[in-house]
Amino acid sequence: MKPFQAPLDDILFSLTHVARAAELPDWDPELAGELGGYFAAFAEGEIAPLDEPGDQQGCRLEDGRVSMPDGFAEAYNAYAEQGWPSLTAPEEFDGQGMGALMLAITSEIFSGANHSMQMVTGLVPGAIRTVLRFGTDAQKARHIPPLASGETLATMCLTEPGAGSDLSRVRCKAERNGDGWSINGEKIFISGGDQDMSDRILHLVLARTSDNGVKGLSLFLCPCTRSDGARNAVTVTRIEEKMGLHASPTCQLAFDGAEAELIGQEGKGLAAMFTMMNHARADVALQGVAHAARAYDVASAYAADRVQGRGADGQEVTLDQHADVRRMLDEIDGLALIGRAIAHLAFVMMERGDAPDLVEFLTPVAKVYCTEAGMRGADLGIQVLGGYGYLREYRLEQTYRDARITAIYEGANGIHARVLATRLAGGAAGAAFESFALQEAEQSGNGDVLQALEPWRAIRAELLEGTDPSILADRFLKASIAVLVACMGARLSSATRHHNDPERVARAVAAHCSGYHC
Repeated sequence: MKPFQAPLDDILFSLTHVARAAELPDWDPELAGELGGYFAAFAEGEIAPLDEPGDQQGCRLEDGRVSMPDGFAEAYNAYAEQGWPSLTAPEEFDGQGMGALMLAITSEIFSGANHSMQMVTGLVPGAIRTVLRFGTDAQKARHIPPLASGETLATMCLTEPGAGSDLSRVRCKAERNGDGWSINGEKIFISGGDQDMSDRILHLVLARTSDNGVKGLSLFLCPCTRSDGARNAVTVTRIEEKMGLHASPTCQLAFDGAEAELIGQEGKGLAAMFTMMNHARADVALQGVAHAARAYDVASAYAADRVQGRGADGQEVTLDQHADVRRMLDEIDGLALIGRAIAHLAFVMMERGDAPDLVEFLTPVAKVYCTEAGMRGADLGIQVLGGYGYLREYRLEQTYRDARITAIYEGANGIHARVLATRLAGGAAGAAFESFALQEAEQSGNGDVLQALEPWRAIRAELLEGTDPSILADRFLKASIAVLVACMGARLSSATRHHNDPERVARAVAAHCSGYHC
């Protein structure tokens, strides 16, 4: 088994030279490299070694509480003591006040090292953003500091047995109870719904305050302890048995008169929750990238060492000297490099703040492309290793199992395709994306971008003419991906001189772009 090695050089190259974070006034590549190096060393030394035993041991439900695998609590305590939960929290609430780009560095490394543990910790930045945007001053002062210190971890409670992606069917109910609220109902698929790593848990719960469809949904802060210090009425009824992420407790929760407080306006819960969901979707894109990068690292190391067959001169060669194996390795590498560039582009545009329509279009495309890149990369990695890839020994089968959920949660990929075709294609977001592509084509002088844009424009025209979006949604998504791949491929090609292995980048881009006719 190859130990986890954080792809820090690739990450910094992508942010600085491909996504062009260097154009942001607050971007400090030296600081990013220094902090990224500290986190990479921590992830490689303390977090990654728990990934395999955590997968084998899994989580346990004992007396209504979840026990994490051995070593997880100790690693989390070290993570909190080093200040990583406070990275992007505002300084006025005991945070470090750094931007989302620093989080993009640590999040990908964390996911590659141990996706299960990252799942339990990863909702804190989104929770902080939600409280900052919608909370009262008192709520901010009460909830953000413990989130920043690591004392509290957060969950996002949306899904119910009868309400998956259709949130209008949510039945979990909130009722006024004196000065506060009480919540009754059930939620499923709650990542980190309970755990023994942090002292406290803050549940962000979407609950119904009226029968007026999605307008009857409100958002609530539901701590694991009541105002009197007693444990709140939130019970874990089961831990889901999953294909992967065995060390991440995906819980079914029962709320039985649980004490809660409204955040934001009554009936505006969905808008408030999307603040957290959009952060989660960007994070999921990086999870997909992390799995593709891990698959490349394992497969390329194995193929460079494994002697198999003979070359044209009759001499024994390693696997990576065979054309078909080289093709697969380059494709995996291209998936990681281009996926990372797409995700980083979305993060940089968010930080710039001057193109919200473009960000709205980029976010679902990045989520879909990067999650499918993670699955495809793991699948190809297994193929490179052959029979050994199918065994647990080299752990690519775990990479595939863990990556598979990313295309489902935070909005199944088909739902994102439908959003693109229905809500975004014909509006300002679609126009912003077209303008971006044209600008990229002009700046790069790369004809591949314009070539990819032609079918995208044709499908968009059909949508604008009234063709049923459900028929064209998948085609429009794939066309949008092809345009972005061409744009990022052009950027990567022009930036290769800044990479420590320009030949590798050029080969990966060429191999991957060929699949998108660019």
